[in-house]
Amino acid sequence: MERGKMAELESLETAAEHERILREIESTDTACIGPTLRSVYDGEEHGRFMEKLEARIRNHDREIEKMCNFHYQGFVDSITELLKVRGEAQKLKHQVTDTNRKLQSEGKELVVAMEELKQCRLQQRNISATVDKLTLCLPVLEMYSKLREQMTSKRHYPALKTLEHLEHTYLPQVSHYRFCKIMVDNIPKLREEIKDVSMSDLKDFLESIRKHSDKIGETAMKQAQQQRNLDNIVSQHPRIGGGKKYKKDVCASSDLEVKNTSPMSEQDSGILDVEDEDDDEEVPGAQDLVDFSPVYRCLHIYSVLGARETFENYYRKQRRKQARLVLQPPSNMHETLDGYRKYFNQIVGFFVVEDHILHTSQGLVNRAYIDELWEMALSKTIAALRTHSSYCSDPNLVLDLKNLIVLFADTLQGYGFPVNQLFDMLLEIRDQYSDTLLKKWSGVFRNILDSDNYSPIPVANEELYKKIIGQFPFQDPELEKQPFPKKFPFSEFVPKVYNQIKEFIYACLKFSEDLHLSSTEVDDMIRKSTNLLLTRMLSNCLQTVIKRRNTGLTELVQIIINTTHLEKSCKFLEEFITNITNVLPETVHTTKLYGTTTFKDARHAAEEEIYTNLNQKIDQFLQLADYDWMAAEPGSKASDYLVDLIAFLRSTFAVFTHLPGKVAQTACMSACKHLSTSLMQLLLEAEVRQLTLGALQQFNLDVEECEQFARSGPVPGFQGDTLQLAFIDLRQVSLCVFVFCFSFKMCD
Repeated sequence: MERGKMAELESLETAAEHERILREIESTDTACIGPTLRSVYDGEEHGRFMEKLEARIRNHDREIEKMCNFHYQGFVDSITELLKVRGEAQKLKHQVTDTNRKLQSEGKELVVAMEELKQCRLQQRNISATVDKLTLCLPVLEMYSKLREQMTSKRHYPALKTLEHLEHTYLPQVSHYRFCKIMVDNIPKLREEIKDVSMSDLKDFLESIRKHSDKIGETAMKQAQQQRNLDNIVSQHPRIGGGKKYKKDVCASSDLEVKNTSPMSEQDSGILDVEDEDDDEEVPGAQDLVDFSPVYRCLHIYSVLGARETFENYYRKQRRKQARLVLQPPSNMHETLDGYRKYFNQIVGFFVVEDHILHTSQGLVNRAYIDELWEMALSKTIAALRTHSSYCSDPNLVLDLKNLIVLFADTLQGYGFPVNQLFDMLLEIRDQYSDTLLKKWSGVFRNILDSDNYSPIPVANEELYKKIIGQFPFQDPELEKQPFPKKFPFSEFVPKVYNQIKEFIYACLKFSEDLHLSSTEVDDMIRKSTNLLLTRMLSNCLQTVIKRRNTGLTELVQIIINTTHLEKSCKFLEEFITNITNVLPETVHTTKLYGTTTFKDARHAAEEEIYTNLNQKIDQFLQLADYDWMAAEPGSKASDYLVDLIAFLRSTFAVFTHLPGKVAQTACMSACKHLSTSLMQLLLEAEVRQLTLGALQQFNLDVEECEQFARSGPVPGFQGDTLQLAFIDLRQVSLCVFVFCFSFKMCD
């Protein structure tokens, strides 16, 4: 029972489930029916479900059939009505078609006109849009065209301004256009192009000023020279004026080939000779010779582009390179003054340009940079001048170099550069100049001494007499009273040497001009140089002439006379130096001239040479002595050689008239003593083993001749028998020998 009930319950549940599934199938969309059917096949009663499904389908078919039967008559009626409507519709269609055809035919022109109107409206709208866009684009294109025109005409700075205006004002308004994008892309290239072109102009400018630095420097130095000329006109320095006046007096009085022998000609080749300069000519400034606009343009361009520091570094680097090239002197610079002048012009031109840039470029270069360059230039310039000036042996060139250096220093000092080291170096060159002067004047003195005839200067008239007196400070009242023709006691080399010493002094003075030295320093320098001239050069020349083999007694006597007069003239040289330096000799630390010592030493050497030459002449005569010590009878007079010797001594001592008395007396006494000693040696020499009374009597005659010469007073000034005492020993020896021989003969 229970099983039956259980089966019945399961059958009821299955039937209910199948009913639910069928309802669900009927009410569910076909796309979603899959899960429902699947639930049927998942169970075991799908056969029963299929039966129910078939039953449900049959029920629905019956209902459809009932519904179709119920509405069939209405369907037939509807079909009939539709057939009637179709006929009317055909008629209406034909009428509409005809009407449409007529309308199309009639409206064809209107359609064409409407199409034309449409096109016109479209064009009008496009034109209006185009005008609006062009209104925005044309200023951009105009600015771009203006930019290109400015770049073509090399107006780079305005072009850069235009480019900035174009980029920030105009292009943003039309940035969506393709040509604007092209312009935007080209802007960096245009900036680089402007930078490159402006840098190219700067390079051309740097190359140009490198080539024309000497012209710029020459112009600046001319300006400095003109300023100095104006300053000299406003206030003349009394010392320099006095020196020039004295110079004219010296040259006016010089004669006797002084002009030909002077190493310093009247017209020096120095650049400071202002007479040849045209003071009225206006010299242009550096800004008139150089167009600095490329520098300013390039500086502004790089400043606008934010690359000012890059530009400054490049400019300074290039100028440093150019400075090193400018400061490299040519190897042959020392040969001519033009070499030095070109070297200085280039340096001045370089720093004139830099000074102008410093004051006009608003920071392109600064004072520290200029000072650094100047320190380098100053050290290299001084080193080059020391090296090249050491090769110079011409005092005229050294003097011209000094004048050029002074002008160089004054020019740069006018631009604010310190030049004290240049003036310190000039003091070094001054020593070299003194050495070259000494060498030059040594040759002058040698020429004067070699060409002198060592004879008193004859004068035939008053004019020539005054001319000599004008050349050399000589006063002799007795000579003035003598009638013409007459002779000065000294030879021609006295006024020549005296004037050359003055020429040397003035040459030393010329170097000291414009060195900013005090009068005391100038005086000290002149005196020291003059002392070197006297004690070294002139003294050596005199000693050379005195020691020369072919210098005779007459020449030696004249040298003694000449040096005596030159010694007396030293005080006039002192006055000459005082007049041109305005420093009194009594000033403390004033150097004294050593001329007196120089001429005394030369005179003493000449005296010694006279004594030596006299003794040599006496020895030459004594070599002719040929005593026959075995002669039976003496001769009737003194030996011929001795007679000739005495005659020579008389003529020689007659020349000693103008010598100082002591010199003539010493020479005479020395000669007599030497003669006495030599004769005694002849008598007592070892080869004389025997002699006769006749030979002794002949020797006695010779001794008497010597004593007679001594008694005759060949040189005035001896007291009593002083000169005869030179032969006293000879007399005594000869008497002893004579007495001995006579006694020996008597014994026989």
